[in-house]
Amino acid sequence: MGAKTKFGIGRILVMLVVGGFAFSVLSVAVHRFLPVPVTFLMVQRLAEGKGYHHEWVPLSRISDNLKVSVIAAEDAKFCTHYGFDMTAIEKAQRSNARGRKVRGGSTISQQTAKNAFLWPQRSYVRKGVEAYYTLLIETLWSKKRIMEVYLNSAEWGPGIYGAEAASQYWFGKSASELTRSEASRLAAILPSPLKWKAANSGKYVKRRSGKISANAGLVKREGIETCVLD
Repeated sequence: MGAKTKFGIGRILVMLVVGGFAFSVLSVAVHRFLPVPVTFLMVQRLAEGKGYHHEWVPLSRISDNLKVSVIAAEDAKFCTHYGFDMTAIEKAQRSNARGRKVRGGSTISQQTAKNAFLWPQRSYVRKGVEAYYTLLIETLWSKKRIMEVYLNSAEWGPGIYGAEAASQYWFGKSASELTRSEASRLAAILPSPLKWKAANSGKYVKRRSGKISANAGLVKREGIETCVLD
């Protein structure tokens, strides 16, 4: 291979890296202000025949009960970390090393980066890109914006995405009207929204939502949810 060919390949690689970096920064910057209308997961589920029901609403039109419940269920340190909960990651690694059920230790910020910008399949490559996007949104977005995108892009049932669609589907009401009990039910099914039900729930979801509701009370008493409240 000649010197000119090597130089040409190297130049192409540099251009690809620079272009990818510019695209990622631009896409995150744009969605600091604009809604995320569709995600890779939504497209995949639609291809699987699960439908598409998604209505974007501003964070101010989502009940504080749901904001607090997802913090209690998913990421108690959301308001204080910079995208990663190292304690949770270390616990997950120890759990996995002992052969127990795999735990991801993902924060709300990491889940938002994955939901909004990346494909759903697990791999080391995707986790690496996810970490990069997590740093980007933590740098360019506020905590309120991260929560807003998270609650508007999360999967909550077959073809059900976002808090508004989930509230209407499971409880027949707006996301702004969710009670503490209803919010804890929605937070409880986040890990497996195609298997569990927020309404007419089974025993496991009822127990899980009860714990989340109790933890939500603790979150409010300790004031660790203030970064997402008006």
